[in-house]
Formats: sequence, C-alpha cells, structure tokens
Amino acid sequence: MNVASEIATSASPPAAPVEAPVRVVWRRGDLVEDLMAREWLVTNGLGGYASGTLAGAPSRRFHGLLIAALPAPLGRTMMLNHLVEELRVAGAPAMVLSGLEPHPGPLTLPEALAEVRLVNGRPHWRFQRDGVVLERSIVVPYGRNTTHVIYRLIEAPGPVTLVLEPLLDVRPHEAPLAGRGGGYEARASARGLALVPPGADYPVLHLDARAEAQAATFVAEARELEVMYRIEQARGYDSQGPLHGVGRLELTLAPGQEATLTVSTEGPEEAATLPPADARALDDQRRLRLIADADATLRRGVGAELVLAADAFVISPRTRPGDEARLRAVGDDARTVIAGYHWFTDWGRDTMISLEGLTLLTGRHAEARDILQTFAHHMRDGLIPNLFPEGESEGLYHTADATLWFFHALERYERAAGEIETRRALLPKLVGIIEKHLGGTRYGIGVDPADGLLHQGAPGYQLTWMDAKVGDWVVTPRRGKAVEINALFYNALCLLERWLREEEAMIARREPESEPGEGGGARAALGLSAADVANLAVNTRRSFNERFWYAEGGYLYDVIDGEAAGEQEGPVAPDARLRPNQLLAISLPHPVLDRGRWESVLHTVREELLTPFGLRSLARRHPDYKANYDGDLRARDAAYHQGTVWTWLIGPFVDAWLKAFPGDRDGARGFLAALGDGLGRAGVGTLSEICDAEPPYQSRGCIAQAWSVAEALRVLHLVTEG
Repeated sequence: MNVASEIATSASPPAAPVEAPVRVVWRRGDLVEDLMAREWLVTNGLGGYASGTLAGAPSRRFHGLLIAALPAPLGRTMMLNHLVEELRVAGAPAMVLSGLEPHPGPLTLPEALAEVRLVNGRPHWRFQRDGVVLERSIVVPYGRNTTHVIYRLIEAPGPVTLVLEPLLDVRPHEAPLAGRGGGYEARASARGLALVPPGADYPVLHLDARAEAQAATFVAEARELEVMYRIEQARGYDSQGPLHGVGRLELTLAPGQEATLTVSTEGPEEAATLPPADARALDDQRRLRLIADADATLRRGVGAELVLAADAFVISPRTRPGDEARLRAVGDDARTVIAGYHWFTDWGRDTMISLEGLTLLTGRHAEARDILQTFAHHMRDGLIPNLFPEGESEGLYHTADATLWFFHALERYERAAGEIETRRALLPKLVGIIEKHLGGTRYGIGVDPADGLLHQGAPGYQLTWMDAKVGDWVVTPRRGKAVEINALFYNALCLLERWLREEEAMIARREPESEPGEGGGARAALGLSAADVANLAVNTRRSFNERFWYAEGGYLYDVIDGEAAGEQEGPVAPDARLRPNQLLAISLPHPVLDRGRWESVLHTVREELLTPFGLRSLARRHPDYKANYDGDLRARDAAYHQGTVWTWLIGPFVDAWLKAFPGDRDGARGFLAALGDGLGRAGVGTLSEICDAEPPYQSRGCIAQAWSVAEALRVLHLVTEG
C-alpha cells in the first residue's frame, strides 16, 4: 500500500494495542551497492549514538558502535569505531559478519547476509549459510553511553566460535582521521575488559562479551589497520586513517544460545545494573509507549515509524551539565533537539520548527516545555542561539529567524498542552524580543521605521535558514528584508498582541483601581502594550503587501532593499528569484500575504519547485540553479540552497495548500505519496536532510534530519485527521 492510500484509511484510532513496526530494508537479491549506500542509526537520548552501513563497513568518520555524549569540553566522542566479527564453523570458511574497507585492499562484504530489517526502529541482521543461521541486533539503552550487540544462533550443525575484535581511534566524532597514534592498553576488569586510550583526556572503554553466563576469552594481539572511508572521500574530506586493535574476544555459542557484547563508558558495576536482556526488553517497551502516546493518526504504518524516528532528536544535553543544573534548580529539565545526525548539534531554528512534530504530536508536552525553557534561558539581546557548538556550553547567535520561530513554537505548545503559565512566565522576554528588534540588535537585525519591515545582515554572516558558507564566501547572503523573515515577524507580532491583550485583561481584573488603558504597575512592567503591537502588525502587513508582490511573476520577491555587492552603488533591485521561502507568508497561523494572491503563489511554486521528496530551493530556470548536491565542500555548498530539494519544506507547502484549497485533502495526501520511500533511501527508518533537485532525487546531506522528520509527521497528521 502506498502512503497516500494508507493515509486515506488510517484516520480511525487502532482498536488493538500498538504493534512494533517492521520494515525490510535489504534482502538477498537486492542491489549489493545498497549495503554500503544505506545507513542505520540508533541513539541514546543524550546526543550519542551508534551508526554504520548495512554492510557493517564504516564509510564515514562518524560510523561507530559507540559515540558517547561526554561533558564539555569533550562533547560527542568516538569510543568504538568498528568491530571485526567472524563466526567460525568447523570444516567451513569463516562467516564474515561485518565488512571493512582497508587501504590498500578490496572492500569486504558479509557474503552470508540474507536480510536486514528494522524492528521497532532498531536494526536486525540475519546471516545464513551452510546450515548456519545467526541474527545480530543493536540495542542502545536510553540515557546511557552504552551499546549492546546481541547475537542469536538460531541454527547450526553444532557449537560455533564467535570472534570479535574491537578496533579503535578514540577522538571527537567529527575530528579528522589522521594524526593520532596507538598506545591503547587492555586491562582485565571485574567484568570483562577495560581498554584505556592513550593520554588522560578520554574515559576508559569497558567491554564485556559473554554467552549466557560464560565470559569470553581474550587473546591479546596488537595491530594497526589503515581504513578507507568512501563517503568522506566523495565529500572532499580526510578519508583514510588508522584503527588500532589490541586483541580479540572469543566465545563458544551453541544453537539456540545468545551472546552479547556490551560496550560502555560506564564502569562495570554500573553497567551490570541493567543486563542486556533487560535493556532490550525495556527499550522495546519504551518504543511501544512512544507510539501509544502519539496522536491516534500516527500509531501505525509510516506514522509509527516516524514517531520512532522523531525520538532520536529529542535529547538531554549531557554535554552541557551547566544547563541541567540550572534548569533543575527551578524544577525544569534541560532538553533540546539535535538538528541532524551525524554532525549537527542543537540549532535554535531547527528546534523551533521541529517542536510541534517531534514533541507535541507525539504526546511529549513536558519535554516541549523544557525545550522552550532551555532556549529561553540562553536568550541574549533579544535572540535565541543559532546553535551550540560541539563540546561548548555557550551558544552562537547569528540568526535572524530562530527567535521569531520561538513565538510560533510557543503558540503551538500552548495550543497542544492547554496551559498558559509557560507563556505568561516568558511574556517579559517576548516583549523584550520585539523591543530589541525595534531598536536594533546584533548582526544588523532591526525594524526599518520607514515601513515597519524587518531587515537583517552583517558582512561575513548568513542569518537566514539559507546559511551556506565556505571560508569567507557567504553563498546566499540575502542581506536586506527577506520574505520569510518578515512573514515570521508579522506572525510573532500577531501572537504577542493576543497574549498581551489576555495579560492586560488579567491585570485589569486584579487592579480594578487602575484607569482604563493604564494597567497599573504590573502592566507598566511589560513595556509595549497590545495596542502598540497591533499598530506595528498593521504597518508591517501593509508594507509587506505593497513591497514584496512581484506582479510580473505572480509571486513574492525573495529579498527587497538588498545591499550592494562589490563596487555597485545605488539602490539594489528586488531579488525575484523564485524560492520556497515565500510559502511562510501563507502557511503560518497569521498569514501576512493578502488572500487574493495565495493561489497564484501556490500554483507557481507547485509547478516550479515541488518534487516527490520536498521542494527545490531555487527554480530550475535561474542561472544559479544546481541540479546535484555532490563534490567537495565548496561544490556542495554552492548547491545547498540553489536548487537542492529540502524535505522539511513539504510542511509549509501542505499548510499553505490546505489554506488556499481546504477542500483538496486528497490532493494534499498526494504530495506525501513518496514519504514511505524516503524512509528507506539513506538513513533507514528516518528521513534525510536534502535530495538532488532532479530524478532520481538522490538523498544527500545528513541521513537523519530533525525538521524533515518533524514536518513529515506534522503534515501526515494534518492530512489524516478528520
């Protein structure tokens, strides 16, 4: 059943308890190339993860079985890069369970691999040859820097030997591959093996391998192996480096038995408090509960898979212990959103766009509130952070839209959770945001008093979501008055006006002696009044419709009042490039664009920008259009927002379409028809960041992106409800 058909038949809540979704992502007979092209990801709720290719051979510097989330200044750290796995059967060649690409040397693939499935969002491999059937699965316990690799021997002529060799290059997970030597030390511990990295910066890595109650035998044998990472090579990065082995673990396994390798930065005693079998059962329970807690429209099929995918991004920022301490002191928990795996940290813009899909539709209202409080705590000069750099505790603030998305996310939270105290507590900060924007804040962000529109821009900075930069080259600077920034600003003003009117009414009831319109001392403490904000909104809307409409094209200019480049002097013509940014002028709860212009914009955007996997970032007819996102860093960033398809943009497009054509729910469902295919194209069970702009729309960028998953969840619910 395709996704459109599934959507049409899934509006009623399921009568039976939720079931674990299962997706076959590869089986013998499929393209062998897909074993290296497709990747799996399991996360720990702290920002840490385990990830690799279906073949087991690492193709990125980010692939490993344990990337631990460690306190600043370490951040996310590659602790176990690879595991050489063999099954030795008497009288037969060894069965290779995980591939590897040595340099020099040919790529090895697990020839006995019969099938790879996602079961309840976790990868399961099935190997089958000469009467031997073995299954392997990965469990990453929530809230712990631990990975369990579980092996189950289903069939065999007799006992077999499982041989496991850990290979290490302990480093920051995004660090270059070259430049570190060996010197890893293996020590026996109370429960298994302790691997000590050279130097004192990194924690000890604890390994415990056992079949039933029988511990593995360790055979010491140091070696160094040079490995090629083919995706890093294709992306123009450092692509080969050494992995260091200290020896191998050997286990005897009888048919019907299970063996487990536990890898952890926690001590043996702490790791032993939750045995692998219990960790697996509890993880399954947690995942089923996530599905059960989600909106009824999302509890099966693609919806359930997306709910599990969403869980990867909502984390406790363990790498910033200061956040946890400060927020717990006032009764909140530190929560944030990882923008994408593998290399993104938490970004303000991505978090606020993703909040509704990741947390509100999945029933995680308390976590949504904590996310809002975490970012509000870091507000500076009327701005929330653009991002938090890896391993650091303070944010960077070079963004013009993240703070405006904060208003939208807060309104979505209030609507879903049904409580207003969070907003009331934040109201002085919300007023302060607008006041800072009126007076001008960092990076040239401020309101033009001549027309009430918001301008932004500073040399060397990219402040909108189209933020590619290579060295000193800002690819799409968009300095001036950008269309989506002003749509967001108008929406924020409308929301703030309503919130201030409600607050003023509450104050008036408490202070009846105040003169009408005064509001007493409590009212004065807020600064701007609802009437002030209403006047600002009226002026912004009028100027927007007068100045952004591109009559010749029947759509909206992307930027007006842009800044001259180079030696150019005088006024700069409005930027008439056809981009998807204008959709926010319709899609937001308070659309700034006049109703009579909606259909013209939407038909143009549909014709020129819509694809099965999202929207192009630039129309094909423009000279700067790039059909493919590939090559080295400079080539990729030159294409990043110059045609490349962005999955998250399907959200604003569907919102705008249903506003303009509320009776065309079937048409809106059709825009999501390829959604299920997207879950198996790059990061299996999740949605990638971007795609090429032309068929076959090759998935690119991050294999798992927060706003891609969040917006897909949100609009899947939108076209299904009712």
